[in-house]
Amino acid sequence: MKCVGKGLAKIDAIAISTGKPVYTEDLAPANALVVKILRSPHAFARIKAIDTTKASTVKGVECILTYKDVPKVRFTLAGQSFPEPSPYDRLILDRVVRYVGDEVAVIAAVDEKAANAAMKLIKVDYEVFEPVFDMEQAIGHSSVVHPEDDLLCNFPIGMDKPRNICSSHKVEVGDVEQELKNCDIVIEEAYYTQAQAHAMMETFRAFTYLDHTGRLVVVSSTQIPFHIRRQVARALELPASKVRVIKPRIGGGFGGKQTGSGEVFAGLVTLKTGKPAMFIYSRTETFSCTTSRHAMRLKIRLGADKDGFIRALDIENLSDTGAYGEHAPTTSMVCGDKTLPLYNKTRAIRYLGQAVYTNKMPGGALRGYGATQGTFALESAVNQLAAKLDMDPTELRLMNLIKEGETCLAYQGKVLGSSALDRCIQKGKELIGWDDKFPRQVLANGKVRAVGMAVTMQGSGIAGIDTASVEIRLNDDGSYTLLTGSTDMGTGSDTVLAQIAAEVLMTTLDNIVVHAADTDTSPYDPGSYASSTAYVTGMAALQAAEKLKKQIISHGAKVLGVEPEQAEFDGTNLTSLDGSKIMTLAKLAELMVLGAGKQELVGHATYGSPISPPPFIAGFAEVEVDPETGCIDLIDYVAVVDCGTVLNANLARIQVEGGIAQGIGMAMYEDVRYDERGKMQTDTFMQYKIPCRKDVGKITVAFEASYEPTGPFGAKSVGEVVINTPPPAIAHAVYNAVGASVRHLPITPEKVFMGMNK
Repeated sequence: MKCVGKGLAKIDAIAISTGKPVYTEDLAPANALVVKILRSPHAFARIKAIDTTKASTVKGVECILTYKDVPKVRFTLAGQSFPEPSPYDRLILDRVVRYVGDEVAVIAAVDEKAANAAMKLIKVDYEVFEPVFDMEQAIGHSSVVHPEDDLLCNFPIGMDKPRNICSSHKVEVGDVEQELKNCDIVIEEAYYTQAQAHAMMETFRAFTYLDHTGRLVVVSSTQIPFHIRRQVARALELPASKVRVIKPRIGGGFGGKQTGSGEVFAGLVTLKTGKPAMFIYSRTETFSCTTSRHAMRLKIRLGADKDGFIRALDIENLSDTGAYGEHAPTTSMVCGDKTLPLYNKTRAIRYLGQAVYTNKMPGGALRGYGATQGTFALESAVNQLAAKLDMDPTELRLMNLIKEGETCLAYQGKVLGSSALDRCIQKGKELIGWDDKFPRQVLANGKVRAVGMAVTMQGSGIAGIDTASVEIRLNDDGSYTLLTGSTDMGTGSDTVLAQIAAEVLMTTLDNIVVHAADTDTSPYDPGSYASSTAYVTGMAALQAAEKLKKQIISHGAKVLGVEPEQAEFDGTNLTSLDGSKIMTLAKLAELMVLGAGKQELVGHATYGSPISPPPFIAGFAEVEVDPETGCIDLIDYVAVVDCGTVLNANLARIQVEGGIAQGIGMAMYEDVRYDERGKMQTDTFMQYKIPCRKDVGKITVAFEASYEPTGPFGAKSVGEVVINTPPPAIAHAVYNAVGASVRHLPITPEKVFMGMNK
């Protein structure tokens, strides 16, 4: 292949490196009103009275809106395909506030100074309730986080609102209890994963205005423009046809921008005043008033026979969805769906996931989306099983893993179409030097070096739900325009889609213009999440390009005066098979829009897959631990990836390296913490620590290709799976070093030291 698989630079690489891309704030009109939010100081309370009289007199204030001034329609800020599975459990402004930071009032002023001055003058009288902070005490707690009667679910999600259960999900195949009784060894442990912040560079922001026809235009830094349109339309009681969403370049998301934020507030102000309005969340608001990864408690029972074959697997998941249920059902579901299929020698499996409401900032989508939490628990349990059996954990996995062409209990007869995970494990062992280093080596200075490992899987899009469309046009000069509704978050997805089209059309990357994410002009796309862009949207791009290529040959043959099967196209020229007639593509393009042509050549395709083929990773960590202090240094991390056919070698490698860095942060540093009143303590980068370049050590990335028959040129996803292995692999290495089994992330020196002394 000439284009696909090559490590081509991103089509916007020079613009990014020279500071030229236009982000949301750069596009905002100079006269846009500044939107600020008065937020609750209480974790759980009811507004008894609110007085904005004095605040409204501040010079420059255009409007102050409270729960009395907004539509009373419940909605969700989660960004998933309709019918949205997350509960519609929030109002634009509610009389009941459910976490410290929940919205109380919206202030719009001509500048930030006036808005902040007015905010200080708003008087609110609260009736304070007893909050629910601990997810393990939420079910049946005397305080009910959502007592309202108008909460809506689009379909049953296992909600039990009076008991603070937002959603439930159960999968069971076989008799788990009986199989566990039959097993020679049973591992039974509880694992805890923490809330994690997205820490993207660009905070949440959007601006709104009314166009010349009176439609509301929302320009937002978002991963999900089409879902933002649906959210805004519902919340503001507008027809969707009256809302247009435009996505400029966005400065990172990592799943955070799969959830809406202040778009409805800015839109509300514009509708009330008729003026443009803009909100920009501060870093503190981004940390404490949006969403984080769902904290989870995972209880695992894993049973195996004396030979090491895993025969039974039972996972019970308790997920903290916080004050609202954004992504609660699906994240909890994915936690089981992306772990149960890994080991297919089982005779019985069971998964029960429950997401509970608490009075903390809501959980939401974050790279890995439940699979990260499930992987930590399952892989830690498998490593513990290997220790009990005195087996090499790599060999234990090779015995038990699902392989290409096989099925598993969770797949209900469906066959795995592609996998190179066994080769990933073997390659990873070589790169880390496993056979020489496992399990540990004591250094001359008294410190201990050890290795650990884990494997993981994810998905590629949401099977049977996510559907993307792509349109490719031949322009009158022989160039192409590719229209997509997907969002490039910095991942290079615009480049990858252009590569796919260029490969089919036999042209160069610079001959394709990518126009993305304007709900008025782009074909529908669910957005950039669920590892769907390369696989789902990529397949749509491939099929659209093939349709356009067929049209080019057909119409070119007509102009040449031959039958279509007698013409060939090499990307530049159309030629009759006998070589007697030739015409350039540029000439054909000209004829199609001029003179007698009168026809534009356009390829359009829509793709949705009935399956979600998993990418796989084998991750290996080498750590150095000081037994006197519990201090951990990450020396080396190796990741060997099966993402099918690698579409762009450079971009795939960068995705893997970035995801590993985030996984290392979750494993060792990052932790969203609250004080006793429910106020977030880690709401700036001074308190919330993400790893720097020195913290991540040496990262080695390699690829083992498989061929996924349902993906573009055999490709699968790579965006999310990359974050999953560092927590269990590092925990395993620490255990091998000093015998401390840390089951509650992050793995801090204090926990290691205490674990050594048990």
